[in-house]
This record gives sequence, C-alpha cells and structure tokens, in this order.
Amino acid sequence: MKTFLKTVAVLALMTLLSIPAFAGEDLENTLYLDLKDGRVTIELRPDLAPNHVARIKELTRMKFYDGLVFHRVIDGFMAQTGDPTGTGRSGSGKNLKAEFSDAPFLRGTLGMARSQSPDSADSQFFICFANAPHLNGQYTVWGEVTSGMEFVDNIKRGEGRGGMVRNPDKIIRMQVAADAE
Repeated sequence: MKTFLKTVAVLALMTLLSIPAFAGEDLENTLYLDLKDGRVTIELRPDLAPNHVARIKELTRMKFYDGLVFHRVIDGFMAQTGDPTGTGRSGSGKNLKAEFSDAPFLRGTLGMARSQSPDSADSQFFICFANAPHLNGQYTVWGEVTSGMEFVDNIKRGEGRGGMVRNPDKIIRMQVAADAE
C-alpha cells in the first residue's frame, strides 16, 4: 500500500510540474502550440519527413512562429500559418526538398504548404480540420495533433474561396517540448 501511495504521489507531482508521466514520450519530437484557447500538442514525424521536422524545430527554437497569424483558414479543410508577413506569400527564405509519403491527410495532420513546385515548402504549414485525401502524396506530412484539437477547431475562419482571414488568430507561442518552460 505504501508503494502504491508513493506512486500516486509521484504521478500527481509530475502532473503539477508538467513532467511527462511516461518515459517513452519523446520530448524532442513533440511541439507545444499555444493558441488563444489552450495548448495543442503535436507529435512530430521524423520517420516521414526528417528534413522538414528538423527545419520546423530549428525555426521553433528561433521563436520564428511566435506571434504569427493563421492567415488562411478554410472551414472544413485547414488552418494555415507560418508566413511572417501574414499574406501567404513569404516564409523564412529556405526551400525544402519534398518528402512525400504514403501517410494520409487526416483530421489533425500537419502538412507543409508549398507553391506549385514540389520542392518549395519553407516555413508555412497547415493543420487539417478534416480528412483531406486529395492532398495525399502531394504534400509533406510532418506531424499530427495528439491533444488540443478542440483549440485548433476554434481558430477564426477566413472568407471566400481563398479563406483569407481578417483580424486573424495568432500563435501565442510554439515550443519544442524538450525546451518548454
């Protein structure tokens, strides 16, 4: 009984201190995306897109994404961010070679935005609100939401076909979990 109570006490303390309860959780490949309504946890997929994951983590550690807006948000499809100008026409200045895979675009999947050129992904990414099979094999999958999708669902939607947003919601902060404060 003493061992059980000690275990419960340790787990309770770990929860209060936001320490992962399971040693198997990969903090280096987990992102925390803080939005106006709460925290979204994202599992990175270096097994699918090692170069994209490395670049997302690099930009995250530079605080590149902090304060950026969700400039393009289409109801029933996706929310896009990662452009420092908020127009959808810019990025960090470094294009990445495509890392397409067989991983499907499902609700909560994170993919890299790009132009017509497959090797034009930079810093912009999107989170799917719903399954988007028409994207399969056409865009790089680099992560998936594991908790907090309800906060993604609350991102302000855009207008018209293009989904451009007036007075858009922002990323408050994005962190690699291993670095989280």
